[in-house]
Amino acid sequence: MEARTVNALLFGPLGPSTSDFLSLFLHFAVLSLLAIGGAVTTVPDMHRYVVGQRGWLDDATFSGSVALAQAAPGPNVLFVAVIGFNVGGFAGVATTLVGALLPSTLLTLAAARWSDGRRDQRGVRAFTEGMAPVTIGLLLATSWILTEPTRTSPVGWLLFGATAVWMVRTKWSPLWPIAAGAVAGALGWV
Repeated sequence: MEARTVNALLFGPLGPSTSDFLSLFLHFAVLSLLAIGGAVTTVPDMHRYVVGQRGWLDDATFSGSVALAQAAPGPNVLFVAVIGFNVGGFAGVATTLVGALLPSTLLTLAAARWSDGRRDQRGVRAFTEGMAPVTIGLLLATSWILTEPTRTSPVGWLLFGATAVWMVRTKWSPLWPIAAGAVAGALGWV
């Protein structure tokens, strides 16, 4: 394999720039501590950072990275690895995954130990119940970012609205609206 190809796989467009990888790691580490409701709730700021601020990815590549990982079986945090690969090759995967997983894992372990005997305290219950609206707001912000490429399409808006009604009004599998979106995208309607 040619040295240029190996370098592209290892480091992607960033090349072996330590400062870029350090800033990518630190950004994902901070987001890890803000990931109330899961890593997907931090998508808007990931988009702002890697697309808007740094210009490492464009809108379509970013949205495609998230969509590809969400369609694959496994944990929903896989999109972090796909974004990392598109930004910095295999080094980007390691950088973004460690940044996204390590701080939140350590915080979760510490919080679980602390709250184990305090679940019934009023402050702990209030904090837990107060996190629900924050999580919903973060998920809505994520969906707004992910719909960016299709916001000019009436079919896209129709699918978005139908999916929202589907999720709120039924207990049926969300795979059906996902499949409808995939078909609409494959047909070029969105």
